[in-house]
Amino acid sequence: MTIGDHLQELYGLPAFTFPGPGEKETVLPAADAVAWRVTSDVYDADEEWEAAFARFCSEIDTTRVRALIVGAWSEAYDTDSSGVVAALLAACDRLPALRALFLGDMVMEECEISWINQSDVTDLLTGFPELEEFGVRGGSGLGLSAVHHERLRRLTAETGGLPVGFVRGVGASDLPALEHLDLWLGTSEYGADTEVSDLEPLLSGTRLPRLRHLALRNSEIQDEIAAAVASAPVVARLETLDLSMGVLTDDGAAALLGGQPLTHLKSLDLHHNYLSEPVRQRLRETLEPAGVTLDLDPDDADQDEDEDGTVWRFVSVGE
Repeated sequence: MTIGDHLQELYGLPAFTFPGPGEKETVLPAADAVAWRVTSDVYDADEEWEAAFARFCSEIDTTRVRALIVGAWSEAYDTDSSGVVAALLAACDRLPALRALFLGDMVMEECEISWINQSDVTDLLTGFPELEEFGVRGGSGLGLSAVHHERLRRLTAETGGLPVGFVRGVGASDLPALEHLDLWLGTSEYGADTEVSDLEPLLSGTRLPRLRHLALRNSEIQDEIAAAVASAPVVARLETLDLSMGVLTDDGAAALLGGQPLTHLKSLDLHHNYLSEPVRQRLRETLEPAGVTLDLDPDDADQDEDEDGTVWRFVSVGE
């Protein structure tokens, strides 16, 4: 699977792309009625992202903007997001109502997810203390240090390879309001280097007191993650658990079935998996009678086999 569509909404608001330079005049929505998408072009940009954002700030009442989507910036395959981050931070006083920010809304025609060059995003959280939702796409160069943030409720990192420093940064952060955590861990081929031990602060139940939705997905070590989740204290207070999009086999599913009860969950998402039908049936028989919504769709999961019998399985989103 690749990223083929831009975000359609953020913070419950429909996405609206701020017109580019020279585009036909259009009636613009109210500043607080949409999630504004400010974008440039990755290739041969007529206007750099920073210039587009400056124009946005001059034409829109930014004091009322509630959600902002950062789209493509010039040469994102070769240029990191630090300039974009700096421009956002320089405008933080002009965005007092901002509650949601997404950094890197690019589709594959613009830049494949693992080619997007990111940077350290810690200052975005400290610079916007009223943010309730923050998301980022692209793992190359992505960093996060331990941070205290009182209001953040949703944190998402969509990557084909998430650096362990980001994972450790989340685990060391003080996020008392966080309810929804979604990490696409990815594959080592594209920079993923997280081990299960790095997830312990997230799984121990001693942090993130309001966490209700946990997604640790798109991982080549999905079986190991499932085994750790099977006995993780945090699971008891979750409403939804997502271990989808990765290399989940019967071994990982057996660990889940043999671990703590999951019948309190509202939903368990395991789509894109490598499970046998008997194991899928065991999961259905165990969880569906308890009212758990279960997604076992193998989706686009496929595998290759070498002449020597070596089997290769793949995460849903890599390059």
